[in-house]
Amino acid sequence: MTNELTLDKKADTRRLDEMAQGLLGTPMDRPEGVLKVTGKAIYADEERPSNLAYGYLVRATGPIGRIVSTNKDEIAKMPGVVAVIEEADLPRNSVQGATPTAAPTRGDRIDYIGQPLALVVADGFEEARHAAQAMTAVMEADTGLHFDPEAPGASIETPEAKQASQGDLDAAMASAAFTLDEEYHTSSMHSAAMEPHATIAEWKDGKLTMRGAYQMLKFNQKSVSDALDLDLSQIRLLSPFVGGGFGSKLGIAPEAIAAALASKAVGRPVSVAMHRRQVFETTTHRSATKQKVRLAADKDGKLIGVGHDNLVYNLPGEKFSEPTTQATPFTYAGENRVIGHHIARLHRPAAGSVRAPGEAVGATVFEMAMDEMAEKLDLDPIEFRVRNIPDLDPSKGIPFSENRMEAVLRDGAERFGWKHTKPKQRLEDGWWIGTGVAAAVRVNMMSETSARVRLTQDGAVVETDMTDIGTGTYAILTQVAGELLGLPANRVETRLGDSDFPKAFGSGGSVGASSSGTAVYLACMELRQNIAAALGVEETDLTLKDGRAISGNVAKPLTEIVPGEGWSATGTVKGGKAGSLVRQATWGSCFAEVAVNAVTGETRVRRMLGSFAAGRILNEKTAKSQCIGGMTWGLGMALHEELVHDPRDGHMVNRDLAEYHVPANLDVPQIEAHLLMEDRDDWANPVQAKGIGELGISGTGAAVINAIYNACGVRIRSLPGTLDKILAELP
Repeated sequence: MTNELTLDKKADTRRLDEMAQGLLGTPMDRPEGVLKVTGKAIYADEERPSNLAYGYLVRATGPIGRIVSTNKDEIAKMPGVVAVIEEADLPRNSVQGATPTAAPTRGDRIDYIGQPLALVVADGFEEARHAAQAMTAVMEADTGLHFDPEAPGASIETPEAKQASQGDLDAAMASAAFTLDEEYHTSSMHSAAMEPHATIAEWKDGKLTMRGAYQMLKFNQKSVSDALDLDLSQIRLLSPFVGGGFGSKLGIAPEAIAAALASKAVGRPVSVAMHRRQVFETTTHRSATKQKVRLAADKDGKLIGVGHDNLVYNLPGEKFSEPTTQATPFTYAGENRVIGHHIARLHRPAAGSVRAPGEAVGATVFEMAMDEMAEKLDLDPIEFRVRNIPDLDPSKGIPFSENRMEAVLRDGAERFGWKHTKPKQRLEDGWWIGTGVAAAVRVNMMSETSARVRLTQDGAVVETDMTDIGTGTYAILTQVAGELLGLPANRVETRLGDSDFPKAFGSGGSVGASSSGTAVYLACMELRQNIAAALGVEETDLTLKDGRAISGNVAKPLTEIVPGEGWSATGTVKGGKAGSLVRQATWGSCFAEVAVNAVTGETRVRRMLGSFAAGRILNEKTAKSQCIGGMTWGLGMALHEELVHDPRDGHMVNRDLAEYHVPANLDVPQIEAHLLMEDRDDWANPVQAKGIGELGISGTGAAVINAIYNACGVRIRSLPGTLDKILAELP
């Protein structure tokens, strides 16, 4: 049976609030946690089928242009080498996530330094690596290429569909009592997930099986189909455990197609695992941004004008561009507004989605600007934000499904002990001490997802090709099914990451929990109908708890109700009109206390606290973990992370974790994350849950930057805020 729902209206019931098992919302441990901490969870490159060969990517070292020749024949004769894969249909770069087609192919050209050129396959990993490092190419260099978005002559596109204006911003700026007009910069950043990209590909009886590190199997399977001209039925993807993704594993990366081509060529399974520098250069990263923010306010601190213009970059031909202004249209009021979006076409490695594309950098910059504007108005930054929370979405004139910004700001302020202070007021033992605040906001989305639940006398089995990239999917789907079917967690088995299972949207866009949770909800509601019918009662009169069905004075174990063959139901949820009838978003606040050394300009974050609202919280522990992870990344964006490109040829300079600095243990203080557990959003879905994985990074880095100003009076408008940017302006 299939229970299908299209989200065209708000949910009219909150059935999960009426369940009795008591699993949902609790900080339940991950069911797969023991496997992970004991090393028994099998990740992408940890399976070892018999007769396995190893592939190693060869990358272009420059110059950029047409491939004239390679020493492929010489490499093929090296010890242990079994093949050199140099097909023109190797992917140019990773697919950009939920795309219906494959990435552009290599052809006879190289578009950026670091691009995959070939794959050397050998009997052993060391032999493959040695031969790959000996492979060279003769290139015919192109001229007139651009590597710097602000260099003279750089090709800049201004897509009409991404520009928006209302009213007259210039007039508002001219008449306003207070104005702000500043330019801000954020650096390029990389996902830098703990697990590198890897694939083991194997052909058997005309069918390709690929075990890899993938986030979105439904789309990944289609990309492989397009790249290799195969029917979907010929492809099986397995990704039960993923060691982090943050967007870099949304699409198929070059190693996956290379492994598939190699396996077919040599007639044996082939493993292709990227090392860290290959991951940096050949998978997508976040574009740097240049953002211009203009704000106009009246004498009472009400915004009457909002301008947000941004410049990002990507390779020629790529459809994706960092949606920097995604949250600007609805976060704050202001009847006059201009939003601009521009794309520089550069021959750098491809830019793509990184955790919270858009808001991560756009909301962060806007929250820095809001702090500057609050100072001009001599207002508490929280009071300034609260005064400008709109009643309706200013860009569309539609209501919010709910707007919890004031609630999270007030909750966070009370927990943090917020007290608005003037800059440079506390000097302790040679350190300036300051506090800062920022709002966090992220759009909420829903996409088509299916899940199957089988109820047997032993318990329940949940199956969907949804992945768990460390976010807690195994836990929350176990909890949803256990809650609805009245089963303890140890009687629910959740199976994920197999493309043979019902199709989910996947792990991306913070839609995983709400969409897959809703699909499981719908399947379980169908099974509840079966149980109710067997008892001769209405489903609404049915209580399921601890493996027993209860209605009135009747109580029976499920083992006496469920037939020997069991029952199976599939739930499918689809996005509908609800997404356009109301503005859906998630809300947060972040507070930071920093110390800035009065001599060196070094910044140390002493404490951080966040308060977040994302509808129903399915698992308190995994939700808080996601918020803490996002806040940590916000700290890294503010102080550490900067991917550097050489302006002469576009290559990545610091393409490993020795030189690309992410926050280490000593950089990160004890972080508190608090959740508005009572929050419910009936417009989101019948589970009333929304995405939370990307909320924590969406603006919170600004709290650190704002705290630096409060500590020492130095305004940073170019991230990261390294000590050299502070030192020159220290008091």
